[in-house]
Amino acid sequence: MKPGMEIGRQETIEIKVTEDMFASFEGDVVHPVYSTVAMVYHMEWVSRKIILPFLEDHEEGMGAAVQLKHINASPLHSKVTLTATLIEYKNQNVITTVEAYNEQGLIGKGEVKQVILPKKVIQQKLSIPTN
Repeated sequence: MKPGMEIGRQETIEIKVTEDMFASFEGDVVHPVYSTVAMVYHMEWVSRKIILPFLEDHEEGMGAAVQLKHINASPLHSKVTLTATLIEYKNQNVITTVEAYNEQGLIGKGEVKQVILPKKVIQQKLSIPTN
């Protein structure tokens, strides 16, 4: 990792809830609101933005864990702002807390863990052994 990534570093993204973000299973919409699955995706994305400026050419981050509490609903076309804050960087593990707000207030909060690895190691982990 390049130097400079410090505890307290923050990144923010803003999204607008669209129909493809609705809570659904096998194509059937259960609730026409921002789904937990979409929130996990956006929490991982805003957390990834924390590490991007610091990755060396030979490195990549991999998601390792997400903890999420989905607190409130967010309807179609509502604006959701997600902010990740770096709380720990130790032994190639990057931990962020993330909060998600819409116009009404807090709708979700959680923690994302990423592991920084050499791209070669990741490629080896992804290789399917041949018999």
